Amino acid sequence: MSKEIKVPAVGESITEVTIGQWFKKDGDEVQMDEVLCELESDKATFELPAEAAGVLKIKAQEGDVLEIGAVICEIDEAGTPGKPEPTKAAEPQAKTEEKSSGSKATGEVKEMVVPTVGESITEVTLANWIKADGDYVKLDEIIAEVDSDKATFELPAEASGILRHVAQEGDVLEIGGMICKIEVTEGEPASQPASEQSSAAETSSASGNTNYATGHASPAASKILAEKGVSPELVQGSGKDGRITKEDAQNAQKAAPAPAKPAAKEAAPASAPAPVPGSRDERREKMSSLRKTVARRLVSVKNETAMLTTFNEVNMKPIMDLRSKFKEQFKEKHGVGLGFMSFFTKAVCVALQEWPAVNAKIDGNEIVYNDYCDISIAVSAPKGLVVPVIRNAEAMSFDQIEKEVVRLAGKARDNKLSIEEMTGGTFTLTNGGIFGSMMSTPIINAPQSAILGMHNIVQRPMAVNGEVVILPMMYVALSYDHRIIDGRESVSFLVRVKELLEDPTRLLFGV
Repeated sequence: MSKEIKVPAVGESITEVTIGQWFKKDGDEVQMDEVLCELESDKATFELPAEAAGVLKIKAQEGDVLEIGAVICEIDEAGTPGKPEPTKAAEPQAKTEEKSSGSKATGEVKEMVVPTVGESITEVTLANWIKADGDYVKLDEIIAEVDSDKATFELPAEASGILRHVAQEGDVLEIGGMICKIEVTEGEPASQPASEQSSAAETSSASGNTNYATGHASPAASKILAEKGVSPELVQGSGKDGRITKEDAQNAQKAAPAPAKPAAKEAAPASAPAPVPGSRDERREKMSSLRKTVARRLVSVKNETAMLTTFNEVNMKPIMDLRSKFKEQFKEKHGVGLGFMSFFTKAVCVALQEWPAVNAKIDGNEIVYNDYCDISIAVSAPKGLVVPVIRNAEAMSFDQIEKEVVRLAGKARDNKLSIEEMTGGTFTLTNGGIFGSMMSTPIINAPQSAILGMHNIVQRPMAVNGEVVILPMMYVALSYDHRIIDGRESVSFLVRVKELLEDPTRLLFGV
């Protein structure tokens, strides 16, 4: 009896695949679930396992393009040497083996799809598989990490059973797209005794046999190794059965060339250039989903808004004197330091309520004015720039603002911000001064209409009442969308912020 192996369905948008490489030859004896070949689609590369044990008959060759459902090979089950005929007496033994395995397949297959993670998010990237294909997973166990354009979140298993990957690392999936399947089982599979594993390993080592995957690089790994000029034989594979993964290839280093034997003096060319000191190595890293989205949105803002920037300068001495006087008492009472961000946030909220166009946004042919101030704070996180939001900052006190800034910044650096904490915002504050920036033109955080850039504080000579005085000065920059904010409003807004910062007692009395 022959078993036809057909090209499986691997995704809604994939209609054909290409045979990348056969691991077995025509006429070879294969075992159940043994990998026969690699199939390549326009999105990923995956392995084709044997659906039965028997003798392989290849129907398609390497490089052939096959449609989904086409026959790729056959397995002659009757041709398996020494295969016993099924008998009634064998049935109890099979049941006993199934029982001893510790788990039983229910026949149910749980299809897991990409969940909805936010109103504005339409697609995600599969960043990392935490569980391998074929692993047993428990309900609610984390099996993968998924990147959106705003955050990274974990994907828990929706059932207990055997995990089957559908999507590969790096794949971009739409919300609702299938990411994996779980073959539901009853009970947890019993692990193989350590003595048996050791015995099997020793037997394999003694016989000199190695698995087909040992030292074999996946297509993605092969490409990286080729770019680096590194031979796969020099790389230790960390994947299943010793396979070379993409991470192995990225971490591989090209072997140092053997020192050349000194040539005879008369053989050396007279005009040979002297060796240049220093390394000229290059390395390539794939852009993260977050970085690609940030890049796309920043370019979109530059192209779709009438953005320009107005500048002013602020004398920071009054705030610095106030902080020096009360910072110890403030920290002792509230348990948090008194920073510059709370002063800027309070000043911005007052100015936004006086100049509501700066706090508004364009929605189609309408202008949406906000009576509240949700202040976005730009934070540099390990995976890129994120912008968590302080809700209703206009109603907060100094200590409440400082505590919220510390909380959000800490979660950003640990990559634990939720989608809700980064959604919305009516105005953005960004502080390039912490990195030493003297002046910049920040880009608007769409769909907002304005952003205020803070910068480095520098001691500069200033004319005060006809005398030269050294003062700590900061340049501030307001980038705004000229389609909704006029020059009068933008300049007046920035002057009002300057006025409040240079006399912070105004913030206490609301004048």
